[in-house]
Order: sequence, then structure tokens, then C-alpha cells
Amino acid sequence: MAAARRAGDPRAGFRRPEADPGPAVPQGLLRAARKSGQLNLAGRGLGEVPQHVWRINLDTPEEAYQNLSFGAADRWWEQTDLTKLILASNKLQSLSEDVKLLPALTVLDVHDNQLTSLTSALGQLENLQKLDVSHNKLRSIPEELTQLPHLKSLLLHHNELTHLPAGFGQLVNLEELDLSNNHLTDIPTSFALLINLVRLNLACNQLKSLPADISAMKSLRQLDCSKNYLETVPSKIATMASLEQLYLRKNKLRSLPEFPSCKLLKELHAGENQIETLNAENLKHLNSLSVLELRDNKIKSVPDEITLLQKLERLDLANNDISRLPYTLGNLSHLKFLALEGNPLRTIRRDLLQKGTQELLKYLRSKIQDEPSPAGEPPVTAMTLPSESRINMHAITSLKLLEYSEKQAAVIPDEMFDAVRSHPVTTANFSKNQLSEVPPRIVELKDSVCDVNLGFNRISSISLELCVLHKLTHLDIRNNFLTSLPEEMEALARLQIINLSFNRFKVFPSVLYHMVALETILLSNNQVGSIDPLQLKNMDKLGTLDLQNNDLLQVPPELGNCETLRTLLLEGNPFRTPRAAVLAKGTAAVLEYLRSRIPA
Repeated sequence: MAAARRAGDPRAGFRRPEADPGPAVPQGLLRAARKSGQLNLAGRGLGEVPQHVWRINLDTPEEAYQNLSFGAADRWWEQTDLTKLILASNKLQSLSEDVKLLPALTVLDVHDNQLTSLTSALGQLENLQKLDVSHNKLRSIPEELTQLPHLKSLLLHHNELTHLPAGFGQLVNLEELDLSNNHLTDIPTSFALLINLVRLNLACNQLKSLPADISAMKSLRQLDCSKNYLETVPSKIATMASLEQLYLRKNKLRSLPEFPSCKLLKELHAGENQIETLNAENLKHLNSLSVLELRDNKIKSVPDEITLLQKLERLDLANNDISRLPYTLGNLSHLKFLALEGNPLRTIRRDLLQKGTQELLKYLRSKIQDEPSPAGEPPVTAMTLPSESRINMHAITSLKLLEYSEKQAAVIPDEMFDAVRSHPVTTANFSKNQLSEVPPRIVELKDSVCDVNLGFNRISSISLELCVLHKLTHLDIRNNFLTSLPEEMEALARLQIINLSFNRFKVFPSVLYHMVALETILLSNNQVGSIDPLQLKNMDKLGTLDLQNNDLLQVPPELGNCETLRTLLLEGNPFRTPRAAVLAKGTAAVLEYLRSRIPA
């Protein structure tokens, strides 16, 4: 102060002496932080956090000594407590225990520094909801960290952790936990108490086993155990009620676990293991599976039961020891990607493999009829009537499939339905014909059929015969001339997936709002001009909504409240907001953006 006065600075008498000689933080940033409650000091080369940052809500600010008169914008005493502090990408080797001077913090981000330990004072931040200390050099974490009552997200990946506190299970509100890329050899049994955990990443550690108690995590949707030393997976993992994605890549598994009750599992990644056999027990309960990745194993054959995975969209079997495929693989109607390179296949030409998945599936379907007739069925001979020769009895009896597609037919022959009478079918495929109406005799399948494909026809209205198929779960009517759906379709109480793409709808079919079991609505390439977000919110099972290439002039902000949506596709509509840059960030970002625009 005296030196400043001798220098002739007329404001020197109002200056507060500096308590900390550390790296300077611009006063403008601090002023803005007092107003917003957020301070971003990322990438500033800090070797330590200046003392006045920890004391930002305690000390009288610099501007108080510099201004003799204050306008409304300069009321420094009306400051907001700091709730978000970002110190990422600096050179910090430790965190001061003065972090406890910021008790209102809800977010603390210290990733990408040089921390070797954490102060126990973090345990006093009772309001902390997100803590990111990833990409540091931590060898352990303090027990006090497990006392944070409101912590929802804890990111500890890319450190040098060898063990975790035994009391980890006290973090009962945790929803996201990333422990990947550490040196962990085991997981505390207290993990079983993390019943609100949704995402758990244990990839790239040294785990040889998983505790069976992990199955108690009833909210867990995503579990990543890739790149460990697992030789087995506890059978109880199949009882995890909410599990949707399971990653087991790059381990030492010799077989897949059995999943007797894992009904929601959508993705199973088990490539780069030592799996030799794939059998019916591994597959028969995975009714919801859309992705099965088994590349780089030692699998020798694919069982016929692969056709039970009727929702499968991606199947990766590359680099195994498979010499032949079951022709029934061609009946996986939703399969879009099939990888088979690197297998010693003898029955399929290489040039056919290069033509892509759809050509390969078409080939496999064509070969089904070439298989020997099951015992008791007469073979097709020169004396067989033409109408009888096109009925694939093997498909009807063994696969429960009634197939009459790509015939350019205006009607489905009666003998097709006659053949089914004593053999109930679960799938009916009448796609790629010239049908102008739903075949009236489809009503005869009402007690068994679950999947109906009427796509690529000329149907302009849905008949009441279709509305009585009470076991229907999948309905494909894309590429037709539909403009509306009958209210009677509400009776399809089990319908989960409906494909209405490439039709002529100008309004969102109102009956869909009342079909409570719907999980997927595909309505792209129509002329729909509006949607009702309040009714969509009541559809608590709806996970996928495709409205691409319609005539939506606006997206109602309330659509952001549809929290069950995992996939929302809106590209190709004439609305101005959200902009393309927001859409490109994915569904979660779009929903968050929409919620932010809901009027208070």
C-alpha cells in the first residue's frame, strides 16, 4: 500500500492487499461468476488455484475498493453462491482443503490435471451432484468421498486406482459411475447398494470376476466390462431388471452367459473372447436383442434358434470358424447389418458376401425351400399342382412363417390360408405385392400371429379384420397409400412397433396416442404437420419416434418432457428450431434443448 502511494496512484487507498501471490484470474471472470454462480478456469495453465477463487463468496471483491459509486449492475454484495467450478486441463497437483469454502457447489470438474490424491474436505460439499476427476494420477480416493449425499455423477476414469473404499455403496443416489482405465482388481460388494445407478463403466481394468451381488442394481441400463480378465459372468446378472446394454468385449470368456430373464437386453457385445459354442440356451430368451456382436471368437456354428431373435438389426460374426449358416437366418426381417468376413464359409460364394446384407438374406431365404422336406410331408414333384408348389410348408410348420412376398400379386391365394389351418403361424409376410386392401382372411390368424408385414403394397385403408389380431406386436405397413388409421386399432393392446413410413398421412394418427404398449413409431416421409406432446408424454413405453421428412413447422418445447424417448428423429422438416447443429448432437441434447424453451 505504501509503495503504491509513493508511486502516486490516487486510488491506492481503496485497494485491498493481495493475499495470494498465485496466478491471476481476470477480475471480469470473477465478477461474472458472482452473478451467474459459475466459474470456468479451464486451460489456464494453473499450478494451483488462487486463494481468492476459494474465497470468492467470502471476501469483499476488488471492485468494492475501486468504485466510489455503484449502479444497479455493480451491486457486488448481491452475489450468487458459486455452484459450478471448472478447473479442467490445468497443471494442478493437489486440491486445497479450502474447497470446503464453496459449500454450494453442485458441479466440480477437475479432469485432465496432475492430481495424485484428493482432499478429504470434498466430503463436506453436501450439495455436490457431479464430480469429474478423470484423466489424473489418482491412486486412491478418500473414504470421505462416499459421504456425499446428493452425488449423481462420479467420473474417475483414466487414473491409477487399485482399490475403492469399502463404503462405496453409501453413494445411494449415484446414477453414473465411470471407473474405466484404472488398475482395479476387484469391486466392493457394497456396489449392490447402488440401486439408482443407470450407467456403470468398468472397462480397461484388471478384473477377474464380478460380484454376484451386482445383480441388485435394479436401475442399471448400461454395464461395460470390456477389456478385463473375466473368464465367467455370474448367472445372476440375467436378473438385472433394467439392463439394456452389456459390453463384455476383450475378456477371456469361453461361453456366453445364459439370460433366462433379461427381457430388456437390447445390445450384447462379446467380441474378442474365446467363445467356441453358441447354443439355444444362450439365445432363446433374448427377445428384445437388436445388436449381437461376437466377432473375433472361435464359434464353429450358428444354431437355428438364431431366428428367435426377431428384433435383431445388427449381427457381427466376423473372424470366427463358421463353415455354414442356417438358411433360416434369412427370416430375420429386421436385420440390416450382417458381418461374416473372416469365416471359412463353404456354402456361400465370396461374391455374394460382397453384395451386402439384404442380398445375402434374400439368398438364404431362397434356399429354405431347397432343404429336405421334414418327415411326413410329400416332396414337390412334376405332378404337384402349381398352387401347391408355392406353399412353403417347411416355413409354416417349423418357422411358423406364412410367406407370400415379392409376387406382385393383387390378392393372397386362398390355399395359403388353407395351409395354415392346423399349423398356427406367428409371422405373416405379404410385402412387395399389389394388394389394395388387407387380406380379409388374415382374421383367421388372430390367435397366433404376432408379426405382420404388409409393406410396399397399394393399401389405402386399414380394415377391421386387422384390428382383431390381439396378439400382434409388430406391424409393418410402410410404402402404402394410407391417410388415416381406424380408432378400432386401439384394440391392438400388445402392439410394440408400428412402421407407417412412406405413406400419405397429413396428421399424426390420433389412435396411436392411445396404444399404451407402443415402443417404436416410425412415421417418416409423410406430410404430418403437428404432434401433441402432452399425449406423447403419456405413452410411457415410447422409446423411438421417427418423424423425419414431414411438414412440421415447429417442434413443441413440451416434447422435451417425454423422458422415455431414447431416439427422436426430426431431420428433414421445415421448422427453424432446433437448428441442425442441435439435432446433430443426438436425442438427449434435443430433449434438453426443448425443455430449456418451455415457458416458465
